[in-house]
Amino acid sequence: MELDFIGIDPETGKEGSPTVWVDHARGEIVVQSWDAGEELVATISGTAWALGHTPGVPEGETLIRIPARMVPILREACDVVERAGL
Repeated sequence: MELDFIGIDPETGKEGSPTVWVDHARGEIVVQSWDAGEELVATISGTAWALGHTPGVPEGETLIRIPARMVPILREACDVVERAGL
């Protein structure tokens, strides 16, 4: 597995923090971040956000929170994916 480390939350301490990688083999952006929490999961799960789309978080998917200060890091990950033609 070829992971390309893109960046880590600039306001992190020394342990566990939001981090972003690009997985070239799978053509994906990989994000480690905070659990969304029960309240947000309940809100999202109880709302049909797109016409004809089943509400809820499907099996095998999850919700995470990413701090807005990480937008430049996510943008860089998107650029890496585009440049690599993934």
